[in-house]
Amino acid sequence: MQALFDKQKAYFDRGTTIPRSSRADALDRLERAILDYQDEIEDALKEDLNKSSFEAYTTEVGFVRHSLRKARRHLKKWMKTRRRRTPFFHLFTRSYIKPDPLGTVLIIGPYNYPFQLVMEPLIGAIAAGNTAIVKPSEFPSATETVIKKMLNETFDDGFVHVVTGGKETTQSLIALPFDHIFFTGSPRVGRIVYQAASENLTPVTLELGGKTPTIVDEHAKLKVAARRIAFGKGLNAGQTCIAPDFLYVHENVKDEFLRILKETLDEFFNDTDDFPRIINDRHYERITSLIDEDKVVYGNHRNAESRYLSMTVMDNVSFEDPVMKEEIFGPVLPVLTFFSLDEVVSTLKERPKPLALYVFTERRQNAQRLFDQLPFGGGAINDTITHVANPHLPFGGVGESGIGVYHGKYTFDAFTHYKSFVKKSTKADPPVAYPPYSQKKEKLVRRLMK
Repeated sequence: MQALFDKQKAYFDRGTTIPRSSRADALDRLERAILDYQDEIEDALKEDLNKSSFEAYTTEVGFVRHSLRKARRHLKKWMKTRRRRTPFFHLFTRSYIKPDPLGTVLIIGPYNYPFQLVMEPLIGAIAAGNTAIVKPSEFPSATETVIKKMLNETFDDGFVHVVTGGKETTQSLIALPFDHIFFTGSPRVGRIVYQAASENLTPVTLELGGKTPTIVDEHAKLKVAARRIAFGKGLNAGQTCIAPDFLYVHENVKDEFLRILKETLDEFFNDTDDFPRIINDRHYERITSLIDEDKVVYGNHRNAESRYLSMTVMDNVSFEDPVMKEEIFGPVLPVLTFFSLDEVVSTLKERPKPLALYVFTERRQNAQRLFDQLPFGGGAINDTITHVANPHLPFGGVGESGIGVYHGKYTFDAFTHYKSFVKKSTKADPPVAYPPYSQKKEKLVRRLMK
């Protein structure tokens, strides 16, 4: 690991990644490689997570291709040195901000979107002019193999290189003095990464997760809410960091909403062959252990051999139930009841800050109040999930749900240092700033700096 790290540092120090032409060429090569390997990538996602070709393309391959085209199109503008205003008392001076690459970075990917969540940060790292070591998750082994083959065939290992292995490999990597570490995964592992990075004062982007509340008030359009919640929860079998983690439904509409939700789930997910699978046995056992069968009102169909777990709804849940003690990260949807927005606000404020928040209501003031008073990374009113697909919005958490943001230009920013500098004319050199400092000079400076 040390030898690879040193090789990438030396590659960066040669300045090869700095010119715009070099960055654009690397992005073009990455796009061609993805096109060449597209079938293999989608087959691997099917093997690892049973993702349908539609889901594999829309949430992984197509998502990444869209980001690549955007980065390539806007690269010149993103790299531009920009002039900034200068206070009038800085006579004969102009001020600038210059985007500068950080250096050699580490990207650690998760298992749930194993292609997209490695490639998205890599696009920004390349566009920003860095070298990168990439560590995909080892759990989706077929996808890990394709990513390694694709990237290591496409790029010099001093520029971009994929390293595979388990937690020992990750521990070796995070101990190195990278210029930035980008990690996507659980808060538990995020703490380990953050602690290791602190030893080298390495800045981090941590994309973590949390228990995303989904609030359905008495003024919501229930059929629309049911469809959009079912979509957001069912995507990747709930193995999405911004999936609705639990429902908070007003008592006046809960029974009717649950009836509509069950009908919607029947309509959406009657083809079990196409429903994604839990990534491995350990996570399957963890998720199923959270289910209280006495509280199940829908689903809970299982096949341990294939790691299939159907969409499952639990009712009459409280915050003391095991299912509410951790992020579920699976197709289990607990339902809690509330009686007033005051209760919602006071209860959720006591809990860790989530990565996302969803509110279903036709009352603008209700949504406004919840969005104003509750902290969260990002969210939606009368929708779930889709805010993540807008490259013009920053995506990231707050508190336990993460540090830093990315997507689109924000990914470029995550791997960039904005270097500030001034340029001062030598045609004049007023003596007012130089010693000795007379009372007359001081009086003048005080007047100028008011």
